[in-house]
Amino acid sequence: MRHVFTQHFGILRRVWQRMFASKLAGFFNILVIGIAISLPSGMYALLQNAQSLAAQFSGTPQISLFLSLDTKAEEVDRVRKRLAQHPDIARVEFVARTKALEKLKQNTSLDDVVDSLNQNPLPDAFIVYPKQGEAESLDALRNDLAKLEKVEHAQLDSDWAHKLNALLKFGRFAVAILASLLSLALITITFNTIRLQILTRHDEIEVAKLIGATNSFIRRPFLYFGALQGLLGGIAAWFIVTAELLLLNRPLGSLSELYASQFVLHTLPIGDSLSLLLLSTYLGWLGAWLSVAQHLSKIEPR
Repeated sequence: MRHVFTQHFGILRRVWQRMFASKLAGFFNILVIGIAISLPSGMYALLQNAQSLAAQFSGTPQISLFLSLDTKAEEVDRVRKRLAQHPDIARVEFVARTKALEKLKQNTSLDDVVDSLNQNPLPDAFIVYPKQGEAESLDALRNDLAKLEKVEHAQLDSDWAHKLNALLKFGRFAVAILASLLSLALITITFNTIRLQILTRHDEIEVAKLIGATNSFIRRPFLYFGALQGLLGGIAAWFIVTAELLLLNRPLGSLSELYASQFVLHTLPIGDSLSLLLLSTYLGWLGAWLSVAQHLSKIEPR
């Protein structure tokens, strides 16, 4: 086991030395990959921050349930229990019809009109705070609650949620297209880099095959090179995205103060950061594998 570890470590060390044999060329290769990966990663991070910002300004979504005027106290309790047991509801507030009438008198100039009424025209109501804020989830929950006994009307202002959801879907689709194109660019860069290495080491590979080296043994350093180059490019992309977000926080802080808000751009969380590094490593390995699979088979000892 120790021998296997030492062998792989030795290959990685030689790959590192070969990658930075020309320090400037190695640095620029990593930088180009990092910039390519940072474009969709930065857009994704801004999209995630924009989603939380929109949620902050739009407030918590609410569903108003208006009960029938002839609803009795025990029927109100039954509705309250059903709402409390619903898995998609975070909390519920009950607004009695008498309290609603008092608020109407306080907040409007219709005191004389309200006092002239023979009876209270307002129904009992429940204000429901859903756990999820997606447009589809809100619509489904409203339709479900509208079927409850004694619920006369279920009201939800979901236009903003639908607009936000459509905008976020468009943003995610644009990021996916950009990420796909730049992933292809990363594979192409690694493919060409490995191809040039295979061509420059043609004689060495020929001799290795002549003395009995297997294709997997010859292939391994090139695959390590591609994976390491992708990993370093992912690390560079992470630093670029983090630096961009931190630099944007200063002017954003001045802007948010004008709107009496304290909004800060957050960097990529740990899960997304690890996904970024794993994806860039895989793309580098894939480019190397494709290049080796195409060019290594053409080299045979004479």
